[in-house]
Amino acid sequence: MAADVTTKYLTWDDIADQTERITRALGPGPLPQTVVGVVRGGLVPAVILAHRLGVRDVRALEITHTVDDSTDAAKTARPVTRNSASLGDVAGRDVLVVDDVAGTGETLAAAARLVEQAGAARVRSAVLVVNTANWTGDRPPAHAVTSIGETVRCWVVFPWESAVDRTGEGA
Repeated sequence: MAADVTTKYLTWDDIADQTERITRALGPGPLPQTVVGVVRGGLVPAVILAHRLGVRDVRALEITHTVDDSTDAAKTARPVTRNSASLGDVAGRDVLVVDDVAGTGETLAAAARLVEQAGAARVRSAVLVVNTANWTGDRPPAHAVTSIGETVRCWVVFPWESAVDRTGEGA
């Protein structure tokens, strides 16, 4: 990990607070019918949000925008989608797309576009953390993402990530 990068280690209590903020921001009004987690990091918050919202239909969509998971990893030219069929049929559905972190905002935007192109009636997005140090979206995060748990300006480590990510040593 680069020595000059500040790191924030989130706890499960932080995740509970962030998902509660997102849940409150999504209501009142119609709740999503389907929750789509961006693989890998978005799966955990997608399941937590689905439980909080009472949504049983949870899907996965693999989109990556980095070559690996290291701090400040090199970016691919654009987000890369693998196995888009895992999205399934979302035609006519109200869908919430969820990821753990948004750096540039491009991965979440690409996922939302895929869901929209698949015929969803409504597409909303939620992210636990926006890292504004890397944000390159054409709109500010608050206008590009429906609901944000927290905004930071540092590298974030989530509680479900391995001990290797925290210490540089094997688990």
